[in-house]
Amino acid sequence: QVHVVESGGDLVQAGGSLKLSCIASGTIFGIRPMGWYRQAPGSEREFLAQITAGGAGNYADSVKGRFTISREFGENTVYLQMNNLKPEDTAVYYCYLERRGRNYWGQGTQVTVSS
Repeated sequence: QVHVVESGGDLVQAGGSLKLSCIASGTIFGIRPMGWYRQAPGSEREFLAQITAGGAGNYADSVKGRFTISREFGENTVYLQMNNLKPEDTAVYYCYLERRGRNYWGQGTQVTVSS
C-alpha cells in the first residue's frame, strides 16, 4: 500500500504565500515522480506541477512563475510553494505519487484565498 498525506492548506489573503507539503510512504520501492493537482468547487481536477525523481519540475501555464515544486533529496516528500495567491487559487489541493503507471492520491488540503 502507498499512503500520501498533504498538509499546509490554510486561509490566506490575496497576494500572500503558502507552502504545501506532501509525504508518501509505504510500498514504493525507490524515489518516484510526484506532483500536485487542485480542484475548485464545480470544476474538474486541474494539473499544477510535477517533479521527477531527479528533481526536474514542469508546470501548468496557469501557475508558472507563481508556484514552485520541490522535493527532499532521496525522499518521496514534495512541496508546493505558492506565491502571489489569487482568489481563483481557492481549491482543494491534491498530491500524488506515480508508480508503475498508477497515481496514488492523498485526501487533499484546502487552500482558501480571500480578496
